[in-house]
This record gives sequence, C-alpha cells and structure tokens, in this order.
Amino acid sequence: MDSASNKSKGLFWILFLLSVVMFFVVYAFAGNFITVVIPFIGYFFVKALDII
Repeated sequence: MDSASNKSKGLFWILFLLSVVMFFVVYAFAGNFITVVIPFIGYFFVKALDII
C-alpha cells in the first residue's frame, strides 16, 4: 500500500468522524433532517475501509 492511498484513507476517516459529529449536531437542533447526514456517514465509512 502506498502513502498516497494511506493519506486518502486518513482523509476519509476524518470526514467520517466529522459526519458523525454533524449527525449529532443536526439531531440536536433539527432532528427530522438527520436523514440528510446519514448517506455521508455511510459513504465516508465505506471509503475509509477501502471497500469501494
């Protein structure tokens, strides 16, 4: 595995964690809009695990 893919995986882990934080922020202030954030959580998690 080269360093370029490690950097991108690290970026996707950071984006995944930011998406999880945004999930809870959106849930706290506008609970009915959490479905907007859920696809980002799934996408960044799968990209961080290098499944797709």
